Amino acid sequence: MDTLQNMRTFVCVAESGSFSHAAKQLNVAVATVSRSVAALEAHLRARLLNRSTRHVALTEVGQRYLVRCEQIIAHVDEVEAGNTQLRPSGRLRVHSMMGVGRHYVVPAIADYRQQYPDVSFELTMANRMPDLIEEGIDVAIVLAPQLPDSGYVSQRIGQSYSVLCASPDYIARHGAPATPQALREHECLRLVSPSSSVDQWEFYGHDEVQRVSLRPSAFQVNMGDAMIEAIESGMGVGSLPVFSAQRGIDSGSLVRLLPQYHLQCLNVYAVYTNRRYLDAKIKVLISHLRTVLPGGEASI
Repeated sequence: MDTLQNMRTFVCVAESGSFSHAAKQLNVAVATVSRSVAALEAHLRARLLNRSTRHVALTEVGQRYLVRCEQIIAHVDEVEAGNTQLRPSGRLRVHSMMGVGRHYVVPAIADYRQQYPDVSFELTMANRMPDLIEEGIDVAIVLAPQLPDSGYVSQRIGQSYSVLCASPDYIARHGAPATPQALREHECLRLVSPSSSVDQWEFYGHDEVQRVSLRPSAFQVNMGDAMIEAIESGMGVGSLPVFSAQRGIDSGSLVRLLPQYHLQCLNVYAVYTNRRYLDAKIKVLISHLRTVLPGGEASI
């Protein structure tokens, strides 16, 4: 049994969300993908995936095993990249969504260039999925619950989520909501993004999900930095990606509300055009980002 290849197949299924999508990415039959995962489960004597007619979902064992597989594959790929190109060099064109770009990608690039000064970067940031081929992008860093079906290759390299915040002044004037449903009595500001709804917030607790329909808002914006300014100015309650909110929470300009809940979880993906013959400088960047991005739910 080719364990490493089966691990790669399992990771592809987990990241794409289905056997058929994984088969298309790997350019093999669906039956081949199914046999690889079944062989891996038999080898481990554990179920990694729960299967339905439309979807596959990771079991608890599968979630833990996926993290290990991704780490092992990243190390193997990095070693292979070193065999063909010992010192990454040349220009790397990167596209990133804005929040994760500012807080993680730019510092990662700065650290990368300390180690590999022969690599230059052209970074574009926008909250959209680019056309990699048309725009000449080497790798895109995308934040989304799941990626739509496409001809691209993706790796999940991290995870984040959003939290609910308000300013101390707003709380002094209006009080803090005790439950998600109490938000109907508050001014809720909307951060508009391709991966979120402006009409409803979903709150995830330890064993429950609560959905709150929001009344029409007097303010909505599509940039996280502008939303931070609006919340700190006392305009209302707003949701922010945890990495955007952290500095304000630490300084006291923001207060996290309903800390027993978080909002929608989002995966961070590295997306590129072809799995085969991936340039060493792209492999090294993806491997480095995997070490600096949060992999799960941190608490603040």
